Parts: sequence; structure tokens; C-alpha cells
Amino acid sequence: MNTTSARSSPTLRHVWRATVVATAALATATAIGTAAPVSAQAATTSSVVSAWTSDGWGGGTVVSSPAGINCHQTAWDPYDGSDTWQSAPSGPCEASFPVGTVVTFTATPDPGSYVNYGPDPASLTVRVGYNATYVMFCPTDNLCSAWY
Repeated sequence: MNTTSARSSPTLRHVWRATVVATAALATATAIGTAAPVSAQAATTSSVVSAWTSDGWGGGTVVSSPAGINCHQTAWDPYDGSDTWQSAPSGPCEASFPVGTVVTFTATPDPGSYVNYGPDPASLTVRVGYNATYVMFCPTDNLCSAWY
């Protein structure tokens, strides 16, 4: 059999095509097998968790475990005759945690205040998207802006 007839032979063309297709299939399978699955990639990302303190006019602190949130709201008396507004919370009230982390919150009122509501939820599993807890501190000897 000469070289020219071997190249044009249907049997050899079929073997050559089968080899090329099999090689391409193996390369594709190898590439797919080494790529990280989407679920594994999502599990390693982070998401923001927020601690919301209400305008209950009391003061206190919300902390997270694991550490990251240590948000303090100062008490405010709207009837003290001054024209000042309640200050914004201080300290980190937001933190990033890996998706899937269970974050537990503890609320501690300042002297003269109490926890009227929350933390709600007391713990949460971080997910992609909105993650927050809510706490209302009220003064012990004055009006509270809302009750639950």
C-alpha cells in the first residue's frame, strides 16, 4: 500500500477522526474536572452583615461572634430642650463574614437603658444578599419611641 492510497483510505480517515475526537473529548473532560464547582466558589465568598439599632432613645451595644461587629448607640432624650438629634451609632455596625458562617449577636444595654427588642435574629447563617439583625434599646426612666 502506498502512502497516497493510505491517506485517502476511508478506514484510515475514520481512525484519524476517531483519534482526534477522543483526544478533544479527553482534553475537555480534564478541563471540566479541574474547574471549581460553582457551589464551592460561592461558599468561599463573603457577605456583609449589619447590626441595626433602633431609635428607641436608649443606649447600648451590639456585638457579634465571631468578632467584627461592635456597634454602640448612645441614648438620646428628645425632651431635653436641646435641638440636637440622636447621634449615629459608633463602631463597626457592619462586617464581612464568609457565606455559611453562623454569626451570633449579643445586645448589652448602657446603664439607664434596657433591651426592648432583639437582637432579632439572635444568630444567623450568613448568605449572599441581605443579612441583618435588629435591636431596640429604650431608656428605663423615660418614654420609648416604640414597643414590641
